[in-house]
Amino acid sequence: MTDTGSLKITPMLQQYMEIKSQYEDALLFYRMGDFYEMFFNDAEVASRTLGITLTSRSNKNDANKIPMCGVPYHAAASYLAKLVKAGFRVAICEQMEDPGDVKGGRIVRREVVRVVTPGLTTEEQLLDTKSNRYLAAVAGEPLKKGENQSAPRYGLSLVDITTGEFFVTECADREALVDELARLAPAEILFDEGEEAENAKLGEILKTLLAEICITIRPAHTFYPESARDTLLGHFQTMSLAGFGCEDLPLGISAAGALLEYLRETQKTELSHIEKLVPLDLQDVLLVDDSSRRNLELVQTLIGGKREGSLLAALDRSCTPMGARLLKRSLLFPLRDPERINRRLDAVEFFVRTPDYREALRSILARVYDLERLNSRVVLASANGRDLTALKISLGELPRIRDLLASIDTGILHEIGVDLDLLEDVRDLLERGVREDAGVTLRDGKLIRTGYNGELDELHSILRDGRQMILDLEAREREKSGISNLKVGYNKVFGYFFEVSRGRLDNVPDYFIRKQTLVNAERFITPELKEFEDKVVGAQDRQLELEYQLFVEIRAMVARESARVLGTAARIARLDFFLCLAETAVRARYVRPEVNNGEAITISEGRHPVIEQALPAGRFVPNDIHLDQESEEVLIITGPNMAGKSTVLRQTALIVLMAQMGGFVPAARAVIGVVDRIFTRVGAMDDLRRGQSTFMVEMSETANILNNATEKSLVILDEIGRGTSTFDGLSIAWAVAEDLVEKNGRGVKTMFATHYHELTELALTRQRVKNYNIAVREWNDSIIFLHKLMRGGTNRSYGIQVAGLAGVPARVVGRAREILKNIESGEFTREGEPRIAATKALARDPEKKRGPSQLSLFAPPVEPDPIRQRLEKIDPNSFSPLEALSLLYELKKM
Repeated sequence: MTDTGSLKITPMLQQYMEIKSQYEDALLFYRMGDFYEMFFNDAEVASRTLGITLTSRSNKNDANKIPMCGVPYHAAASYLAKLVKAGFRVAICEQMEDPGDVKGGRIVRREVVRVVTPGLTTEEQLLDTKSNRYLAAVAGEPLKKGENQSAPRYGLSLVDITTGEFFVTECADREALVDELARLAPAEILFDEGEEAENAKLGEILKTLLAEICITIRPAHTFYPESARDTLLGHFQTMSLAGFGCEDLPLGISAAGALLEYLRETQKTELSHIEKLVPLDLQDVLLVDDSSRRNLELVQTLIGGKREGSLLAALDRSCTPMGARLLKRSLLFPLRDPERINRRLDAVEFFVRTPDYREALRSILARVYDLERLNSRVVLASANGRDLTALKISLGELPRIRDLLASIDTGILHEIGVDLDLLEDVRDLLERGVREDAGVTLRDGKLIRTGYNGELDELHSILRDGRQMILDLEAREREKSGISNLKVGYNKVFGYFFEVSRGRLDNVPDYFIRKQTLVNAERFITPELKEFEDKVVGAQDRQLELEYQLFVEIRAMVARESARVLGTAARIARLDFFLCLAETAVRARYVRPEVNNGEAITISEGRHPVIEQALPAGRFVPNDIHLDQESEEVLIITGPNMAGKSTVLRQTALIVLMAQMGGFVPAARAVIGVVDRIFTRVGAMDDLRRGQSTFMVEMSETANILNNATEKSLVILDEIGRGTSTFDGLSIAWAVAEDLVEKNGRGVKTMFATHYHELTELALTRQRVKNYNIAVREWNDSIIFLHKLMRGGTNRSYGIQVAGLAGVPARVVGRAREILKNIESGEFTREGEPRIAATKALARDPEKKRGPSQLSLFAPPVEPDPIRQRLEKIDPNSFSPLEALSLLYELKKM
């Protein structure tokens, strides 16, 4: 807190400082009337970040001015989003009572109602509708006294407060933990303050992988197993966690409990939309490590990190935000169980074969809003009139969805139709209670429908018809009293009154109560007029207050049905997921894969799902691939740059992944024996942030593959050993390929693209290694890429021709051809002159002194030739015919 020095502390400032002392790590939005005000250092930070004017609060002659700035409360969301995006936490401090009701100089009571952080925000400006926004917590395995644990286990938990999803798992080591965090990309991570050294290591690694990550250190006691478990049991109101299937995850429970405690502290409300804790069982999913996800560009491009150009963008034709998020999760967590995969494929196939159903359901889903995030805002008491209207519209579409699904009698789609809760009572409540045009601001009225509440209807009537009601009352009293000149008046001091002239005072009824005496008249009040006065004078304020109260009541009633809303949202998401995959399959001409537990992968006329969309129709050249563990386990693929080796490799991995997520694939036919992991080693790129060179990155990825690949894995290698010397690189590439074909006696299904043509000779020594090449045709000293995978190896890379196509100057290309010719025929002349330099040098100086012969870098080392040695020892002039014949037999044996 900023030192206040000799400042005069007012009650308001004292309150501010007391609240701020509880939230030192956050900017405090302190509500004063229609503004959120900030003071001292908070004001200086906010004014710089938000670009708003910094003012001061002080007396005219006060030299100690207090920096301050403010933002309008009705526009606070955009300012909050900007601050959170900049990495700040913001504590929202509200007025907890009406300032008009505060008497006697007492200050308005204020409290922090929630804390907004990068991982805990419901502001739409910060949320990607197609992606989850996760908050994570990590619990390390505590070391015993004197124990040196090089590879500790970790507990990991994640929550998306905007949808209510709550996950827990455990990771065998730091590498597995980092991989899961990279996969789910949380916006904020909670660490145990007691694990300072380990937190520093993890934080350094994570900041290199995740562009925007906020690390929050939490008290160690929140991670204690006992307190964490108690926190979870208290929230879920259960006696154990066995029903969630996570009793055997003690570290995961520690992380989940710490995470839930953080939510309770910051959100200060019931978290009823977090209704279950779901274990992430990584044994049931196809694993793709972080480098492979990036290389395959599953959810974002390798260069620029953009969604457009990724596999996710190519597949996404979802109609709802829930379906889009489920599509992304399914892409990150494909299945390994053929039965579950085929159930998904059955649903997709149904919609592929029934365009009427598909189009009808998609048109309905397009009118369904984000039920998960609407529900979260309702539960967190931040939903406005527009949110409840969107929820009402969405629920109104459910009967039509169930009617369409009713005729489907089997499979997942039947289950969705049967289990779909129409939430008719919730919809009826919203229909009766919330106006169609209900707005964002809750204190401005126009929220509640006419007919929902009698008192509110009367207030509306008073405000609309008040004058006529006064005239009607005046007419009734004239008739009852017989005073023809009776009239109703009003002033600010006495309010409403009946005025009677002195000449008619004898006719005043006994229920008239004298209020004021004038020279020529008396003024009276009646119980009915007083009641009307009370209604009219406070009608506007009462109407606004009552509308707000009724809206809050309706919102609370909807919040109590959170579990049902989330169940319906989950079923709509699954339906949208199947419709999305079906729509993509129809538009892109995909086919249903045959998925089984076999060992073979056979793809006929496979295509790359992303590149194909970027090319004109019919331009993509399809290719066939077959991999098994009996005859074609390791494919050595050679060919020039730009011919399409990398495309064939990547499309094979993507087709397998698409099949195992339950989608159709870009091929004429595909038979996929499920794989447990996909590994890729693609391209060359420095990781300067981690201080790793191109070759070190390459070797690290290669080591990961060799250490973790199993006989059920698929390995994609695109160049190995190119970052070191030719012989070193070739040796490494050969040894890696050899290890993959022999691993555990079964080998690993592998596609290996390389420029080391020598690797094709591996097929001569290993039966399960097969050679392929990407075909080209030469034409007038140039080449034409056919992009077709052909059986057999090649001994040319056509690098010089590709250089020419890339625009390298003709003189350089010509010289390169000359040098290549020299190298291919031997690096040195007979006189020992390097041939690379000989052509031009000898032309200038034919008598140039010849140097001694040197060993070639390109020719193999020269060893003694026994045949040559034997021939050097004989004298042909002294040989008889019989001796010559015997020598021939001897040489033949040699």
